[in-house]
Amino acid sequence: MSAAKIRKGDKVVVLSGRDKGKTGDVLMSMPKDGKVVVSGVNIATRHRKPTQLNPQGGLERKEAPMHVSKVAIVDPKDGKATRVRFETSEDGKKVRVASRSGEKIDG
Repeated sequence: MSAAKIRKGDKVVVLSGRDKGKTGDVLMSMPKDGKVVVSGVNIATRHRKPTQLNPQGGLERKEAPMHVSKVAIVDPKDGKATRVRFETSEDGKKVRVASRSGEKIDG
């Protein structure tokens, strides 16, 4: 699936990897790199030394980017993973449609 089919704010489900089956919202989409950042998924932990800005130090956890092929949009009708296709609406606009149910994702 191309990064253009998945946008910021979309609800997605993870298809593979250690977080398989988890769902979350897309926080950031990086179409040039083919990656997305999903809330609560693919958490990377970094050990930080104490500094003047952060005197406590400790573990810093944040979402890392993951490849767009590892996620799929959640179908608005039944909540399962679906592919996305594009259709033109009556007013000539290009809208995203869930392939599974035919439900419009936006617009």
